[in-house]
Amino acid sequence: MICEMCGKNVPSTRPVFIDGARLSVCPNCARFGDENRGNARGGGAGASPTVIEQRLERRNRRMQTKNVYDGNDNVHIVDGYGEIIRKAHTARGMDLKQFAESIGEKQGLLAKVEAETLIPDDKLVKKIEKALDIKLTEVVASGGSVGGGSRNDKMTLANFIKKE
Repeated sequence: MICEMCGKNVPSTRPVFIDGARLSVCPNCARFGDENRGNARGGGAGASPTVIEQRLERRNRRMQTKNVYDGNDNVHIVDGYGEIIRKAHTARGMDLKQFAESIGEKQGLLAKVEAETLIPDDKLVKKIEKALDIKLTEVVASGGSVGGGSRNDKMTLANFIKKE
């Protein structure tokens, strides 16, 4: 008989599990495996039904799609945020350059935010709110409809056209 691990021709071999594979090996190579079952992790063919169920549940949770907009759709930046920021930092006696240095941002970035040509991201909004002790976000009620029709009416182009 030939050992499936070392390839030597030996008088007898015995079945041993090595890294989850069942091999017929010589007595010298048998020390590298386990005669009873696969690897000690419980993987492969020796997994119990409860372990398999747990793995399938974890896989299903991992494979579900996530809505990245969940929870963030009701908080919006207020209208006129640039003027609010400008008034707040001038009231504290800081020009734009000093304010930018105080929060660790570039002056050009804050100039665009003040001019409202750039909508700041959440991180920058929080930083500005904390530094100036102002509120730039508001909670907006969702579910409103355009056109003021009943709930059963479907949205059409007529809802958006201004009639004279």
